[in-house]
Amino acid sequence: MSRKLLLLTTALGVSAALPANAAEVFNRIATFPVAQNLPADVDQATATSSEIIAASEDGMTLVYSDSPLGAVGFVDITDPKAPKAAGIVKIEGEPTSVVIAGAKVLAGVNTSKSKQEPSGNLTVIDLASKKIDASCDLGGQPDSVALSKDGKFLAIAIENERDEELNDGELPQLPAGFLKIVSLKDGAPDCATIKTVDMTGIAKIAPEDPEPEFVSFNDKGEIAVTLQENNHVAIVDAATGKIVSHFSAGEVTLEKVDTKKDGALNFSGKIENSPREPDAVKWLDDDRLVVANEGDYKGGARGFTIFSRTGDVLFESGPSFEYQAAAAGHYPEHRNKKGIEPEGLEVATFGSDKLIFVAAERASLVGVYKDTGKEPEFQQLLPSGVGPEGLVAIPERNLLVTANETDLGKDGLVRSHVMVYERAEGTAAYPHIVSSFKDDGTPIGWGALSGLAADPKEAGKLYAVSDSVYRSQPSIYTIDATRTPALITAKTVVTRDGAPAQKLDLEGIVSDGKDGFWLASEGRSDKLVPHAVYKVDAKGEIKEEVAFPAELLAGETRFGLEGITSIGEGDDLTLVMAMQREWGDDPKGQVKLLAYKPKAKEWSAVRYPLEAAEKGWVGLSEITAHDGKLFIIERDNLIGQEAKNKRVYSVALEGFKPVKLGGELPVVEKTLVRDLVPDLKAATNGYVVDKVEGFAIDKAGDAYVVTDNDGVEDSSGETLFLRLGNIAAIN
Repeated sequence: MSRKLLLLTTALGVSAALPANAAEVFNRIATFPVAQNLPADVDQATATSSEIIAASEDGMTLVYSDSPLGAVGFVDITDPKAPKAAGIVKIEGEPTSVVIAGAKVLAGVNTSKSKQEPSGNLTVIDLASKKIDASCDLGGQPDSVALSKDGKFLAIAIENERDEELNDGELPQLPAGFLKIVSLKDGAPDCATIKTVDMTGIAKIAPEDPEPEFVSFNDKGEIAVTLQENNHVAIVDAATGKIVSHFSAGEVTLEKVDTKKDGALNFSGKIENSPREPDAVKWLDDDRLVVANEGDYKGGARGFTIFSRTGDVLFESGPSFEYQAAAAGHYPEHRNKKGIEPEGLEVATFGSDKLIFVAAERASLVGVYKDTGKEPEFQQLLPSGVGPEGLVAIPERNLLVTANETDLGKDGLVRSHVMVYERAEGTAAYPHIVSSFKDDGTPIGWGALSGLAADPKEAGKLYAVSDSVYRSQPSIYTIDATRTPALITAKTVVTRDGAPAQKLDLEGIVSDGKDGFWLASEGRSDKLVPHAVYKVDAKGEIKEEVAFPAELLAGETRFGLEGITSIGEGDDLTLVMAMQREWGDDPKGQVKLLAYKPKAKEWSAVRYPLEAAEKGWVGLSEITAHDGKLFIIERDNLIGQEAKNKRVYSVALEGFKPVKLGGELPVVEKTLVRDLVPDLKAATNGYVVDKVEGFAIDKAGDAYVVTDNDGVEDSSGETLFLRLGNIAAIN
């Protein structure tokens, strides 16, 4: 990395730890699960996707491609804060991209029999009636579609994508892809005017097999075309169909990046001479273009690049965007071969600001940058659904919209969403919590916060732990909650004999009253992870391990400890722990609260009554003692509209009378303190996340909630850090 880029990266890094105080910022105002567009007679669990998205000329209607469903979907955003399902149009084939030209929706549709026999068409849909008007044969598998600024031409990248299972995905794999240019009149294509632009022979990588990926028009009627696997960019004149210039996207060497899929976040690796392999491309003006360097074949530069029209590199982001994602807890360690994978792009002018929006597929984030003509200025991060692919800006309404393609409904997880953001005066609502940056300019990597505790001496100072997502780097995080967003100021790795401790799944933390902690680890004997409590010193070194007794393990299931707190002190110190779900010796609907006296080494327990689950299961996620009560997080494992139970209950200590294990256990009484569903809805503007995992009350009596983002695996990566106010006011 050049010194200039390093300084820029460091500057950007510092900004991530500070509140976004720009005069105008984007905030999410609505979330729309595209499954709401499924017809009533279709199984509502049917997989859907919103991949590429476009807006009507008046900005009131969104149209998106839904490849799994074989449809084009419509969303009414007349009221952008309350998007409404506006139906679908079923198409024979897989829509891959859409644009709107006047009163017509133009969709590229893949009808290929196989990778070796590609075919496709351009389907024309009337926007008002939602009827298919016509189609044009394209002679191959279409990917990206773009409309010229004057509405006269449509460009279609015919990718004829490679089969990644064939010959290990090696190129070439014929037939070759090409570019199609169609003349339009009043938004309708004239199929007879279609021009085919041969793109073979221009790239050094597999020149006989170009795979056009993305297309974009400038004001001069020129088309920028990315050949992703070929690591090449071409510029084509739409009127003549001639290639006017082309250049290699080049390579980049990245330093201080995480390169290993090892259950740890370490920004210390190096990637040398990696081809950028750009996906999306957008013109910044007639002489500059920006590309998102996703990588798909053998490369990926993890960021974005601004080129001149002749191929000069005017700006290279390097890992700076990735650092922003990591500082916000969105780094996908399980996919770090290619990092956050920037894939989608949008460029639009809001007021006097020309903005660049970069969507990171694996981080599920959108980075917003201001184009300065030189190095772009980082503005903010926007939380998105899983796998943001398409973006469309509607500056006339101060709106940005993202289409998030991933649908995990079959696993009971998040569905594909369209999300709407509005630019207005104010402060950025997200991220809720970020990390500071180290002296070398890299962020403190974090994620999967699974337990939360307050410092007993200092108000606003909290501690959190990460769970087994980071199995090779179990950590304790120090949080300054007096900052907005909350700031992770330090990361202490839990060690055993000086090395990162193995076989831990940390789910709870409480101060030992001095400088160390008691940690609760959720075990799984089938994976040789013990159910245990650990005492660590200020440096994170394990000093004591307390295993579950045999009479408790006799009823073992996989759902163990989910929180730990303490009552009393000195010889009377008692650790109190919450078990997540029923074990074999528990009646249905009752779960244990365990008690352990370190001095006497005695175990005892009570049972806690769970709310009934209409669907899925209900269990406990956290426990903390404060002012004569135990405060407990009880939650279901449901998300979105199905989420019902995300609550804080209290149990009075005077009624907490644990008895020895092995006999009949008393059942405690609980009192509802707060229903967290409204708080969660308000934090995301509609979408309720699953894992409310941390709860703490600080020395001043202020209550905090944190959610677990699963390390961005099968998750949007969003971590919500909720400030509930003083517990006396909500109790």
